[in-house]
Amino acid sequence: MRVLIAGASGLIGTSLTTRLRRSGHEVVRLVRREERAADERRWDPPAGEIADGALDGVDAVVNLAGAPLLPGRWSAARKQVLLDSRVEPTEVLAEAVAEHGIPVLVNASAVGYYGDPGPSIVDETSPAGRGFLAELCTAWEGATEAAATAGARVVRIRTGLVLARKGGLLDVLRPLFRLGLGGKLGDGKQYMPWISLEDEVGAIVFALENESLSGAVNLSGPQPATNAAFTKALGRAVHRPAIWQVPGFAMKIALGQAAEEMALFGQRAIPRVLEEAGYAFRHPTLEDALAAAT
Repeated sequence: MRVLIAGASGLIGTSLTTRLRRSGHEVVRLVRREERAADERRWDPPAGEIADGALDGVDAVVNLAGAPLLPGRWSAARKQVLLDSRVEPTEVLAEAVAEHGIPVLVNASAVGYYGDPGPSIVDETSPAGRGFLAELCTAWEGATEAAATAGARVVRIRTGLVLARKGGLLDVLRPLFRLGLGGKLGDGKQYMPWISLEDEVGAIVFALENESLSGAVNLSGPQPATNAAFTKALGRAVHRPAIWQVPGFAMKIALGQAAEEMALFGQRAIPRVLEEAGYAFRHPTLEDALAAAT
């Protein structure tokens, strides 16, 4: 399979590229700078341009492009950057998939789609929630419509919190916890839909290869944990106590809406579609995922 990846330089994209190549697939990486390697093709999403020949012989497109949600407050200008950096590339790729008759588009989204449903379990049939992240994800997923209308199999992967040995959430938390400064955020009752990097990548490859998958697919572990439970598990993984608490109001003062939605909102998301399709998690429990990442 020849796979075109946007966002190949990020945490997920780098691991996905390696995994696909080890499995015998060919990978072409879209870059916004000048091409420096034989497998790179330049594109300019705001201009709607992709290098000539980039889509020749491509069997599937994976779109992971998007500006990081943190650090920083979500000003009106920053929100527009976060939105544009996701919607514009997705529209460009969806239209390219439609124009070139590419059969598969796997497009990033996030569990933030569900907003803050509290302790209720959410799966792929659950409605969009409220808040900026929910609006962002709804627009992001909607931008794939041109590909779906053209008959492509479109998989919208709603990713949870990716746990990795290098990069991602644990790069921020691990040093604090190892110093004994770890603790729950707010009341700790909010759910954290985690997933190991190995399973994130494995599930994307599964989505590429499994023709039965289409539409929304939650990429989160089968046992979501509350923030309090996650905190205790990470403390055990690094052999340090995790007894502190960061008050929710302090986080809101420091980061505003970003803190509220990224740290205090929670989604008890389960990967119903993925499991029903037969995907076997390499790290089915939080303890397994943390052991692999710490």
